[in-house]
Amino acid sequence: MYYKPLKDNKKTLAVAPMMDWTDRHCRYFHRGLTRHALLYTEMVTADAVIHGDRARLLGFGEDEHPLALQLGGSDPQKLTEAARIGADFGYDEINLNVGCPSDRVQSGTFGACLMLQPQQVAACLAAMKSAVSLPVTVKCRIGVDDQDPEVALDNFADAVVDAGADAIWVHARKAWLHGLSPKDNRSVPPLDYGRVYRLKQRLPDQFVGINGGIASLDEAEAHLARADGAMIGRAAYQNPEILADIDRRFYDETAGTAGIVGAVERMIPYAEDICRNGGRAAAVTRHMIGLFQGRPGARRWRQILTVESARPGAGAEVIATALQAVEAAGGLAVSPASEGSQAA
Repeated sequence: MYYKPLKDNKKTLAVAPMMDWTDRHCRYFHRGLTRHALLYTEMVTADAVIHGDRARLLGFGEDEHPLALQLGGSDPQKLTEAARIGADFGYDEINLNVGCPSDRVQSGTFGACLMLQPQQVAACLAAMKSAVSLPVTVKCRIGVDDQDPEVALDNFADAVVDAGADAIWVHARKAWLHGLSPKDNRSVPPLDYGRVYRLKQRLPDQFVGINGGIASLDEAEAHLARADGAMIGRAAYQNPEILADIDRRFYDETAGTAGIVGAVERMIPYAEDICRNGGRAAAVTRHMIGLFQGRPGARRWRQILTVESARPGAGAEVIATALQAVEAAGGLAVSPASEGSQAA
């Protein structure tokens, strides 16, 4: 397997690529909670990789591995060049986005609308595979608009498998390119996990991972009985504490992960360095706000990180202050409970 499997069964747990969320600050924070879950960048268009500020768009820390670069595009030549650049930066995987339903990607003829053009996706994947030695994967939906997912997903999967795709990650919802906003597309179309399971049954030798609405590690584990990988999205971002149990539960390992307190303390020198180089504390702390849900002091934690980090001149001390507030409230001495009953 091209990234560390779960224990010995060649299955994988991942944190989904999420626009405006999984930037390098977010990934650094998440890596402090889990050493082994596969992390993804936000989607970066091939044009941006080729013509943009590569250090800003593609830069990452060595301890973010294993890390996949998600690209957006539909031109094989451009995607090939972008994949080469990503490989030179040291990414562990190149992933093609065929799931984003935003207006911007539709106007650029990539993202979810490419579900309608499986042969074009296959051409893109084959070109990238020929150019890099990294795994080249795809993340898609079960279909778009009025497509029949039973037919559309099989046709799409067959095309990308023939092109050499190393993995197919499937968001188990349709994307509605007409009638739903990008935000609504993440939750309104009904989930159909069974469709992804059937794809895996039909392609027993192909890595098929599942994504969409996975809210807990219990749910992830249940999916892993039927698929090769489980990818957690919004739940990992909005309640990042669930990531802290991944290494023990799925990889039989705890060394190197100091729990949620260690993950927070790790962010203090990181934020100091970001601020020292002209960045803003709020750019770092915004990814940490969801931590400590259901613990005493959680509300104060959110307040400090949200308000104090936005003040002019705010620095890494905001993180330390917020952690002290949780400790003073007793939030580090108990397990999470319901937000209403314990958070203060």
